[in-house]
Amino acid sequence: MKIILNQDVVNLGEEGDVVVVKDGYARNYLLPTGAAVLYNKTNAAIFASRAAQIEKRKAEKRALSASLKEKLDATVVNLVVTAGESGKLFGSITAAMVQEALSKQGIEVERKKIEVATHAIKMVGTYSVVVHLYENEVSHVKLVVESEAMVKERKAKEAKEKAEAEAKAKAEAEAAEKAAAEAAAAEEAVAEEAAPAEEAQTSEEN
Repeated sequence: MKIILNQDVVNLGEEGDVVVVKDGYARNYLLPTGAAVLYNKTNAAIFASRAAQIEKRKAEKRALSASLKEKLDATVVNLVVTAGESGKLFGSITAAMVQEALSKQGIEVERKKIEVATHAIKMVGTYSVVVHLYENEVSHVKLVVESEAMVKERKAKEAKEKAEAEAKAKAEAEAAEKAAAEAAAAEEAVAEEAAPAEEAQTSEEN
């Protein structure tokens, strides 16, 4: 069946595109949902009159896509999951999990545009997730999968290092304070020793 897309449809086309699809797909989904209309002279003329508006929206989508790609390329998604001692995951990494993690970082992406190689992610480690953007543009987002045990161990290590650093800083501050006090005491002692001599010299001069 020949149709005109009324909106962008993933893996099919963009608003205003004329495409041919299976009758069932058109009747059961595209036409009832308003995602497309039948191709005929009347509808073709309507879309022709909207060509400038459609092209403007495409330009806006390109700009938004470029901005989103820049953010995604610089983003690291960290997921903490349950895993065995060997690092083998007990569950699967899904697009929904990645979408939620991105959302927490203030980046909104449709779940259907996130491609996760679930079958290939079986162990903790670093992977790449593909996010499909506008006009076949894609972003490769860095995905770090860690186990709960790994995170707990890392936090304990960080806490220990922080405590040691604070203790060292405190010891250095106390040592500096002590050294300053000793220096001040030494200066005072020198001054006290010099005072009688100065008084004697003054008496002789008088």
